[in-house]
Amino acid sequence: MTHLTPAQPIPDWLQALHSSDSAWIITDDDLNVIHINEGLTRLLGYRLEDLQGKRPLETLVQAWPDLAAHIREQLMLSGAYHGELQVQRFDGSQVWMAATVNTLNRHPFPTAGSTAEVLVFTDIGFTKRFEALQRQMLEDVVMEKPLPELLQDMCVALEAIAPRVRVSVMAVDADGIMHPLAAPSMPTHIVDLMRGVRMGAEVGACGVAAFTGNEVIAHDIAQDPNWCGAAPLFVEAGLLACWSSPIKNPAGQVVGTLALYFDSERTPNKLHRQLVLACLHLCAIAMERDANKHRIRQLAYYDTLTHLPNRTMFNECAEQALHSMRGHTGLLFFLDLDRFKLWNDSLGHSAGDALLREIALRLGNCTRPEDVVGRLSSDEFAVLMPGYSTAQIPELAQRMLDAIAEPFSINGVMTIPNACIGVCSYPEDGTDIETLLRRADQAMYAAKSQGCQLWEIYQPEMGQVSQERAKMERELRKALAEGVLQLHFQPQVFSHTSHAPEQLYGVEALSRWHHPEWGWVTPPRFIAVAEDAGLIHQLTTWLINAACTQLATWRSQGLSIPHIAVNLSTNNFHDPEFAQQVQATLHQHGLGCQDLMLEITESVMLDSSPATLDNLKALNEMGIRLSMDDFGTGYSSLSYLHRLPISELKLDKSFVQDVCTSSAASALTRSVLNIAQSLGMTVVAEGVETLAQAQWLGEQGCPILQGYHFAKPMPGRDMAQWMQRQAVALPA
Repeated sequence: MTHLTPAQPIPDWLQALHSSDSAWIITDDDLNVIHINEGLTRLLGYRLEDLQGKRPLETLVQAWPDLAAHIREQLMLSGAYHGELQVQRFDGSQVWMAATVNTLNRHPFPTAGSTAEVLVFTDIGFTKRFEALQRQMLEDVVMEKPLPELLQDMCVALEAIAPRVRVSVMAVDADGIMHPLAAPSMPTHIVDLMRGVRMGAEVGACGVAAFTGNEVIAHDIAQDPNWCGAAPLFVEAGLLACWSSPIKNPAGQVVGTLALYFDSERTPNKLHRQLVLACLHLCAIAMERDANKHRIRQLAYYDTLTHLPNRTMFNECAEQALHSMRGHTGLLFFLDLDRFKLWNDSLGHSAGDALLREIALRLGNCTRPEDVVGRLSSDEFAVLMPGYSTAQIPELAQRMLDAIAEPFSINGVMTIPNACIGVCSYPEDGTDIETLLRRADQAMYAAKSQGCQLWEIYQPEMGQVSQERAKMERELRKALAEGVLQLHFQPQVFSHTSHAPEQLYGVEALSRWHHPEWGWVTPPRFIAVAEDAGLIHQLTTWLINAACTQLATWRSQGLSIPHIAVNLSTNNFHDPEFAQQVQATLHQHGLGCQDLMLEITESVMLDSSPATLDNLKALNEMGIRLSMDDFGTGYSSLSYLHRLPISELKLDKSFVQDVCTSSAASALTRSVLNIAQSLGMTVVAEGVETLAQAQWLGEQGCPILQGYHFAKPMPGRDMAQWMQRQAVALPA
């Protein structure tokens, strides 16, 4: 402690201040400095003689004269001041300090400058820098900055805060393999040495930390047994000590490591621990967000059952392959399994799923890496094989059929799967993937019409499918003109965790067509015909009008139906007047915009038509809500969801049916729920068929449920009876 009267005895309490990390100043009653500690000189550069004849407070905050006056006011009121402020060093620089000023004489306070003061300053520059780092990382996470770039910036910032430290972040994949994500100051050959290492003992501090889930401190790498033969390389690079900590996801699984390397033999200090403790949390957030993005991409572009590209991804990859094939030939194979519905119905969906996974595996085994394989729909697959000619079709088609026809056993039941294949060639039969798929599909139906386990090459005269579709088009036009189409309705209810049990959320209107010759025609079949034939606008006009008519009728009967939902085609949005037509229909039936929910498919998100975007905007401005139907089976993208006015996501039943039995389906479902919540969207789970599914979805926070567990689609006259039977609680 430095003081003005060194010959006088120094009290014990004053001697104790000498070792403090903080800066201390003690004045007399006239605010003359009489004592300082070494912390003041160390932190701010002032010696005792530098402050003689000066008021210390005014000197240290002279850049902000109003601040000194404010502190004096606080001292007069309470005798104490606490706050964070910038203090001027002896060299004129500024540093953030936590300041505490106390008067030695309490109330009554005489006049300013007539009582002694104790000033204590604690360096918080590290805190401010680290707070800035935290803010930046969280901003980068929200802005979806690429994970390696985000972590690289974090490592650079940490190295600036903690000198003589090199920082690295490693990722650990599902197989336990480690991959460097960021190591800005690490030598390249060391980073290469770390790449592809399997976590475990004797593979460095990071490998052991990932393996055990606990921090590992190697105060001397040269002597540490975990490094084995790699130690000399690290020592030669100036990396003499290491502290590695595991990064864990919310489930407690190790997903990476954060390591500090030192240029001397040592252990981490308090500063290092503060930095790592906070950064581990930030790294976990960033890596979990990145994992969720990956899961959503998988959901959007890959079939979750077979892990093959879905139709969207297949088309994209196929178009790229076709572009590279210019001047060369190629073949497209379209495969459809025989009697798959019978397999599903007789042995159950789990058996059907197992078969589809096996088929995907077999196709992969009889194709090349450069071939493009995809699952287009339930039991339809496509394979694009560049470089092959028509002369090789028999060999290739038969190879696929033979691979598919290998005996397959599940649950003790042995079966021999069969398929039919249609083949067309590039460029003779088409130069774009849509044309090739359509013609290969026609060839496949030609093969299927002749039996099982057959293949056919596309021929222009193959018109059977076209003839059937032409007949269906004529019959659909007739049905629309005669008004024989029907609407059935399926209730949507709140889950037990969000509202009272089975409280009605809304009703979905579903088109139905009963043909005197064909019986019930499935909606996907006649809607596809309507789109191709230009009848979709007429069909949609009827649908919306019929749905509004029924809702108005229910309400006139005293039924409190919150809203009604209808499905739309992408083509509907190409009509510039579509939004106005919908509004006019609502007005005609005395309904408000909140009474109608419009369900769109994910293909709308990729539709660049100006009319589509204008209609979406207009509908949103009117207050008509939009729902994304069958979410997860097509084009899902966070960026599209962010830009489009979507208020509801409908989780596809293909995920719902497996949530209780498949860890992948349950994980993906939870991811969708989390993303929807973050975007302020409601989630409706379709295809809820069991109590177990309903309970699981409710427990995970899915607010709305729909499916056979509650009710099958029914005619409008049956809704009141259903509500009475189920004792549905209607909103007040």
